[in-house]
Amino acid sequence: MKVKRMLQQALRVSVRNAFPLVKWMERWSEGAAAVSPPGCSRQAVRTLDDMPGPTVSSFVWDLFAKKGLTRLHELQVDGLHRYGPMWKASFGPILTVHVADPALIEQVLRQEGQHPMRSNISSWKDYRKLRGYHCGLLTSEGKEWQAVRSLLGKHMLRPKAVEVYDKTLNSVVTDLITKLRLRRNSQGLVTDVASEFYRFGLEGISSVLFDSRIGCLDAVVPKETERFIQSINTMFVMTLLTMVMPSWMHQLFPKPWNTFCQCWDYMFDFAKGHIDQRLAEEAQKVARGEKVEGRYLTYFLSQTGMPMKTVYSNVTELLLAGVDTISSTLSWSLYELSRHPEVQAAVREEVLTVLGGRRVPEAADVACMPLLKNTVKEVLRLYPVIPANARVVPDKDIQVGGYLIPKNTLITLCQFATSRDPAVFSNPNDFYPYRWFNKDRSHHPYASIPFGVGKRSCIGRRIAELELYLALSRILIEFNVKPDPEGVSVKPKTRTLLVPENAISLQFIEQ
Repeated sequence: MKVKRMLQQALRVSVRNAFPLVKWMERWSEGAAAVSPPGCSRQAVRTLDDMPGPTVSSFVWDLFAKKGLTRLHELQVDGLHRYGPMWKASFGPILTVHVADPALIEQVLRQEGQHPMRSNISSWKDYRKLRGYHCGLLTSEGKEWQAVRSLLGKHMLRPKAVEVYDKTLNSVVTDLITKLRLRRNSQGLVTDVASEFYRFGLEGISSVLFDSRIGCLDAVVPKETERFIQSINTMFVMTLLTMVMPSWMHQLFPKPWNTFCQCWDYMFDFAKGHIDQRLAEEAQKVARGEKVEGRYLTYFLSQTGMPMKTVYSNVTELLLAGVDTISSTLSWSLYELSRHPEVQAAVREEVLTVLGGRRVPEAADVACMPLLKNTVKEVLRLYPVIPANARVVPDKDIQVGGYLIPKNTLITLCQFATSRDPAVFSNPNDFYPYRWFNKDRSHHPYASIPFGVGKRSCIGRRIAELELYLALSRILIEFNVKPDPEGVSVKPKTRTLLVPENAISLQFIEQ
């Protein structure tokens, strides 16, 4: 009866959204019947032996020959079409269960336990063991992870705590606007905007972590900063290679592993240098009897009593956490807005109305800009920075979609597939921010979760969102953004994270 009532309610929503809801409810009812509570009529619980999926040879063919590592997000969509909402795939000794249905993703996340585990980024941990470094928030697990997460959550997840950084971030946005003006050619074209937005993202998170600038947006970027940027890019490329290569292959083919380690070496040294410099400045103030009220995150961490090795690791990992989110999301946002001028005009009008004559928004203004926020939300649905998340439940077997999944099984949550599924979103490949205004919520809440959900959700979400909102609103106040006259459509690719496959170039015309 419950399913029937929910289907009846679905028919009352708008025509634009009714079809995906009905299709999703069909899937939901099938899954619910498979995992109904004890005492109710239920199907027999199936094992992994019963789960569909490609053979080892066909999976390797799809992975390397047919699609390639840069098309991993497309393999999710293929898997959903071929095998349904759950399938298994083996690569070497690693068996992975793929889940590509919002309701089933919710089932996984609600059973993840007190200390949720993501997939083991083995090469990242191997590097830290090799060098004797501690793990940071992205690589630690269990109680160690929980302790750091609780400390950082006080300063990074509470909206009021994040609002104090708006002046700092607006200063970085001002430099970005200046840099865009300098980069334009005679037609107002800026080539490869993602490279500038990458530097903007790094400068923004650095200002929050260190309360100092590292020169990413200077006319001439300092050599050490430029090398740090290149190290991050190369490290992410090498991550895919080093994770699919067994450790014994590092001796036979040492170049990928050696390059990977060299990148991390420089990244740790870079972060450590800035941390030590800022803490030394604070110590000098204390020695002079001056009152110290640091508002930057490294200061908060240093005051907790945690070992400095742990501080170094966490700050280094936090430097990476938000940069691609900012660069990719800002690039895709302006890419889509340039191709949908009516939406761009509406967002600009909303921003100007809220500001009422001011030119620089504050954090509090964003709450009154729903179309701006929904534009970012829609971009993150189409281009989730993390196209697939993962979980490992270490202490118990769990049931998902009628299957018994043994503990310690790697489960991949196929977020790109769910956010592009026509059974979940109508016209899923269309950029349509207004879909998020539908109060009937015709899609499942776990259909698009670009920042994750629960304890393992992105720790830097609030800061990244604030930086995006401030940058987008300021850019739209200053410029009318148009597509590259000679440009072609740009598709995403997987580079551990989801990034533009080709350079995005845009015209920035003065308002």
